[in-house]
Amino acid sequence: MFSLIKKVLAKPSTVAVVNDEKFQRAHIALCVLLLEAAHVDGNCSDEERDHVISTLVTEYNIPRKEIDDLLYNSETKRKEAVDLFTFTRYLNNNFSKAERLAVMKSVWRIIHIDGRLEAHEDHLAHKLANLLRLTHKELIDCKIEARRQLAEEKK
Repeated sequence: MFSLIKKVLAKPSTVAVVNDEKFQRAHIALCVLLLEAAHVDGNCSDEERDHVISTLVTEYNIPRKEIDDLLYNSETKRKEAVDLFTFTRYLNNNFSKAERLAVMKSVWRIIHIDGRLEAHEDHLAHKLANLLRLTHKELIDCKIEARRQLAEEKK
């Protein structure tokens, strides 16, 4: 009887640790993709970095106090990574289609924040759409929606 009570009481803390780890891994995977979009043109401007932070806080409800550590850890993982497959695979396994579409819109907003679309930025977006198992139509719809959202923000 006593061992059963111990098991029952132990489960919530184990679940909490697993959930914290799952959220942390999801946040890093997401942040790596956003940082890659900001860096793909060879320069991550202050405006792009600020937009990454704003996106993480407003779109993904990550507390502002956690952002600096998240950015540091994600930047380290991004630099160490050979490719983006590990991160997109994690998102594919843990995010719904709607959530992956939201990630794609976030990537497009960061790409378009400077008002220019360069070939390697477009290439990254297409590659990410493929890795996130999105159709070409979904990719283009995300691009259009991201442009519309940025235009609304500038008004």
